[in-house]
Amino acid sequence: MLKIAIPGFGTLELEHLVCDFTGTLSVDGRLLPGVGEFLDELAALLTIHVVTADTFGRVHEELTGRSCTVTVLSGENLDVQKKQYVQALNVKRVVAIGNGANDRRMLKVSRLGIVVSEGEGCAIEAVLNADILVRSIHEGLSLLLNPQRIVATLKV
Repeated sequence: MLKIAIPGFGTLELEHLVCDFTGTLSVDGRLLPGVGEFLDELAALLTIHVVTADTFGRVHEELTGRSCTVTVLSGENLDVQKKQYVQALNVKRVVAIGNGANDRRMLKVSRLGIVVSEGEGCAIEAVLNADILVRSIHEGLSLLLNPQRIVATLKV
């Protein structure tokens, strides 16, 4: 568990990290360098879930041996499916990281939503539904390993 007290924002008691894959942990379906190691380190603090439509069909290959659960979604309303996934975990205990329009609902309902503008960019709807915007997944995951950065960003 990751517990962070943020003046004016409240206390976070996070148990789950829910991440998108395509455009968030990867670019063009390839896991970004160093991300696997971040996930393994964070697994000591949080249960890690990767929830994706897997646009490039590589998520299982890229995350083999990593400390996370992978769920590939299909069909329509991916944004609703991701939101429901987060709700099943208990939204008050979830930090979500994503970049796409189909991440917007999970970012909004999660206790902490982080939007990433990585090599594939980010949808404005995702930005508007997040609490924090970062330039890279490395910055986003680093926030969780250095929680005082979150405090500095969100305190009122």
